[in-house]
Amino acid sequence: MDRSTQSVLVVGESLVDIVHGADGRTIEYAGGSAANVAVALARLGRRVRFVTAWADDERGRVLADHVAAAGVELAGDPHVLARTATAAATIGADGAATYEFDLEWRVPDVAEEPAPLVVHTCSLGAVLEPGADEVVALVERLRAEATISYDINARPAITGTGPDVVALVERLAALCDVVKASDEDLAALYPTLPLEAAARSLLQLGPAAVVVTRGGDGATWVHAAGVVEVASLPVTVADTIGAGDTFGAAVIDGLWERDLLGASRREQLRDLAPEVVAEVLAHAAKAAAVTVSRPGADPPYRHEL
Repeated sequence: MDRSTQSVLVVGESLVDIVHGADGRTIEYAGGSAANVAVALARLGRRVRFVTAWADDERGRVLADHVAAAGVELAGDPHVLARTATAAATIGADGAATYEFDLEWRVPDVAEEPAPLVVHTCSLGAVLEPGADEVVALVERLRAEATISYDINARPAITGTGPDVVALVERLAALCDVVKASDEDLAALYPTLPLEAAARSLLQLGPAAVVVTRGGDGATWVHAAGVVEVASLPVTVADTIGAGDTFGAAVIDGLWERDLLGASRREQLRDLAPEVVAEVLAHAAKAAAVTVSRPGADPPYRHEL
């Protein structure tokens, strides 16, 4: 099979962001970490199949229209919730968002064929029950053929912190090839460890790399051979909603472009040259810069890069 025609299976939550802006206005946007990744990858020209959940209500229809407009395919019937999830986001003067959630998460029946080249899961869908156990089981079934990507995207306001949450994160990280975490994620999970030590604690579980984003301070790829760092691009920030999701999607896209995805590339992924890593991270930083330059989770199309 032509690897360029294969798909990514994105697994996780969709929700509507209710954004309370610094200017006093309230606007609703389609969002959710996994939905943002699915849309970002589709806008970059990748075939995306999406496992998610919402209700048969007005906000659910907003989400359905949003992912369909990007060309995202649904890999199961998402209508498994009584009401569509929401996140109330308050934007500070610096553009950073804080969230209050009203959500639950369930995994619908999943069509696992055609076999994906890469599986990506993230955030609440990976740790929130009911559903998290099914996400892990799905990853276990598909990793024999697919690269596994996981963005921790911790939400302590929903999950809390402490050993139980760390255990849920680590059981999935142990099945992964690439784990992405922000500096805030690592501080929430491992408050007593320096940043690189926290990343290496995840690396020791088995991934080829742990990618750490640090907002305006850049990003770091941590692997067995050392670390590779790139700077963030200077940009006027509208808000940070979806920036990390876009970065994670663009990392997948950059690896895909270099034929580094699929289980057969697992060992190759562990031994990437620093210049290849730097190219992938620079691509992700460029994509994230576009997203933060405009309101809501609005990732770039390939022609914008």
